[in-house]
Amino acid sequence: MGQGRKETANIIETDAQQAQSYLRVDVKMKVNGSPRTINVEPRTTLLDALRDDLALTGPKKSCDRGECGACTVHIDGRRVLSCMTLAAMHDGQGITTIEGLEYDGQLHPVQEMFIEHDGFQCGFCTSGQIMSAVAMIEEAKAGWPSAATSDVTKPFTIEDLSKAEIRERLSGNLCRCSCYPNIVAAVAEVVGGR
Repeated sequence: MGQGRKETANIIETDAQQAQSYLRVDVKMKVNGSPRTINVEPRTTLLDALRDDLALTGPKKSCDRGECGACTVHIDGRRVLSCMTLAAMHDGQGITTIEGLEYDGQLHPVQEMFIEHDGFQCGFCTSGQIMSAVAMIEEAKAGWPSAATSDVTKPFTIEDLSKAEIRERLSGNLCRCSCYPNIVAAVAEVVGGR
């Protein structure tokens, strides 16, 4: 390659690097209770930002298209598939991952019951299942009905959270090992013990 071509290639590469640095945004969020700032491309998913920029590998990258639930996190208390939302959209919000569920060295009751009821085999879906279950219990406490709710005209209470309701409310989380009966039993015990 001639000297002129090398210089042109270097200029193009430098221009591309500068353009890429201009295409990044700072996102400030509270992750698992700690303030964090990340610098990401606007098209970066929350899942990729959590895993790649913050080294939080609890949310799993599986389907990467919102079909399996393995990437479930809480955003300001609501469950969200982190592969389906952009990190830049959550500036100023609170993000909780499976790593943030334990408190002061104590597992969350849903985590404890997953262990007690053997609600996992390979473990790949477990963090998404647990995050979804924790949020689902809060949704039920708030009175949100589901597709399995028999009468949506009357107020829904946590006491109405049957095994059929639990199965319906967790239906967006897939388990390739088919641990569904154990997962439902774990959540039912948490709900029963309130």
